[in-house]
Amino acid sequence: MYRPTTTWTWSFLIVTFVQTCVTLALEAYVFAKFQLALEMDRPTIPLSKTIPTYLTLFIFGFLYQLLLVYDALRLKNTIQVIGLCVYNVGMLIYAAIQYDQVNDAIIGLKERGYIKVEETVWKDVQPYLLTVPIIIAVFTVIMAGIAWKLYDEFAWTIYKHISADLRMKRRFLTFQIYITLLKFDFFFFLGFTVQFLVIVVNVKDIEKWITVAAIPVTILILVMAAYWTRRENKFGVIVTIICYLGGLAYFIFKLARMYQPAKRENFLPVRKNLTSFAVITILLIVLTVINASVCMANFGKGLKPHIATRKLGAELEKGENST
Repeated sequence: MYRPTTTWTWSFLIVTFVQTCVTLALEAYVFAKFQLALEMDRPTIPLSKTIPTYLTLFIFGFLYQLLLVYDALRLKNTIQVIGLCVYNVGMLIYAAIQYDQVNDAIIGLKERGYIKVEETVWKDVQPYLLTVPIIIAVFTVIMAGIAWKLYDEFAWTIYKHISADLRMKRRFLTFQIYITLLKFDFFFFLGFTVQFLVIVVNVKDIEKWITVAAIPVTILILVMAAYWTRRENKFGVIVTIICYLGGLAYFIFKLARMYQPAKRENFLPVRKNLTSFAVITILLIVLTVINASVCMANFGKGLKPHIATRKLGAELEKGENST
């Protein structure tokens, strides 16, 4: 089991862990206040699911980030460390959007009699919702500073154990970018899908079940994408790229549909969040297709022995400790 061994690896892990604990505590308070303010005898409607869905996804986002932090440090993946700083900016944007979305949801629920008359839930949670993006912004700056130090530290380790050849280093860098993109693809696809299934109204049964089925299929595609790239299987990578293009068409279709006049009301409770997730996912898919193509072009050029094993991080750590 991997354990950080340097000041900067420990610092990055501790900083992200503290951020997760602080933000989850604030989000848990907001969730509890909202649940206590709800009238218990009212039937469930999509609007009443919005705040629990936002907060649950937010919590999952930070727990998933912790997992990726540990994974990045274990594999000495500089690109993933940088990507996690960008991911934190994405969570900052999500927290800012969440402020308005929660307010709109509370107002809508009050108008429908779902919030207890005596409750001042928005007044109670507003300071906490304002605090969350400020905290994330501060931690993002700290993470970026530590990432700069880790960049130098990991670059030297990779230099010693991968190759001194500049072309080989570039190939390995491309591979790292691709694997990192796959990990972020998973979160943003899942985030979009969960919000769509839980909150969007008047979804036809066939569309709903196709969306549900897409979750395990997407996970399988992402896992096989990494496997085929490590094995330098061109046919597998081509199949994967075709699947990516299908996913790209799906998200462009969903994004356009959200703004069609006939469908506007169906998406209204969650349109801002779905739009942000759809746009980010589209950008990630485009970048993933580009990197998959570059990785495939690098097949047969000597990189396979360095990436074919999942023990790369352990080997790098062992070599580092022996110096």
